[in-house]
Amino acid sequence: MRLKDKVAIITGSSRSIGASIAKRYAAEGAKVVVNYRSHPELAQQVVDEIVSLGGEAFAYGADVSKEEEVNAMVEETVRRYGTVHILVNNAAMDPRRKWYEITSEEWDYIMGVNVRSQFLCAKAVFPSMEAQGYGKIINVSSVTYFTGQANFLHYVTSKGAIVGFTRALAREVGAQNITVNCITPGAVYTETEIEKVGTEVIDGVDEYLAGVQCFSRREISADLEGAFVFFASSDSDFITGQTLNVDGGWVMH
Repeated sequence: MRLKDKVAIITGSSRSIGASIAKRYAAEGAKVVVNYRSHPELAQQVVDEIVSLGGEAFAYGADVSKEEEVNAMVEETVRRYGTVHILVNNAAMDPRRKWYEITSEEWDYIMGVNVRSQFLCAKAVFPSMEAQGYGKIINVSSVTYFTGQANFLHYVTSKGAIVGFTRALAREVGAQNITVNCITPGAVYTETEIEKVGTEVIDGVDEYLAGVQCFSRREISADLEGAFVFFASSDSDFITGQTLNVDGGWVMH
């Protein structure tokens, strides 16, 4: 087990990519905090599955764009498990609309959920990581940072900010033996996508991706698990400030 006895907080992990990471980390021996904002029943399902397989986890509801809720989540984690070794900043929102239809209120909200949350969570876990002289912070950006996808202006902007945040934070915490890296998933097929756009749109996306990726099939959450385990494990102890694109060969950089 590559993460045996490590403690991991994964934001936005009640379903989709976050849930997949949570379950894989638990299978690798980590104690997992399944964070959610609005779906406690789904978060509990993830916890129940982990526990049924012999793992250890608990669900915690927190809006990670709010400092007091983030701090409370980290405090509860430390109370239960003693420390935090791994933080995965996964929570995000990605509304679709033309750029000139975005209100300033929605812009600020997306920046809060997608960017401010990563800063708040990193800041909250830092004392534990500094005290033990070890930590792994993994930020989730998006392939849209490279493609400049239309109708996602605030989302793409936020995901670009995360790449810069990753690099700058890595410079600041390296002396404490804390790594900070970023993963940019491609167009991952999830239940969230189905809810938002419907199967007809998804069929069109599938056809498009088959022509631009090296692999013709759609990416699924499980395709990302290995990268997240790598950045959370000792195998990446001398890698920091990096962005790893996991998109089936859509964008190469």
